[in-house]
Amino acid sequence: MDPGETCPAQYEAAMDVIGKKWTGLILKPLMEGPRRFTEISSYVPRLSDRLLSQRLQELEGKDIVERRVYDERPVRVEYVLTDKGRDLRGVLEAIVMWADRWETADTPATATATSRKGA
Repeated sequence: MDPGETCPAQYEAAMDVIGKKWTGLILKPLMEGPRRFTEISSYVPRLSDRLLSQRLQELEGKDIVERRVYDERPVRVEYVLTDKGRDLRGVLEAIVMWADRWETADTPATATATSRKGA
């Protein structure tokens, strides 16, 4: 199927997953390899543990992230991307490139867009 022929419902479903607040920042460290909960949490310091846990469960439910439990003492739990999750690499890299070009950290997006238009 040509990208121009994508079903609007499929596109909307995909955006519901990757467009959710914090999801991109959660996936970024996982692109580098398996991570423990605390490692992901330290990468996204403003995200509460409760919400991180919820997002990870949602990503597991969508088969993007796999939770691996190792029978050790103490028990070790890691999160790793599935094939489906690793397939998002190009999408996330494209978003980073777009953000580097068009967004600034110190101004709201609307002010940035307005100033670029020469207003």
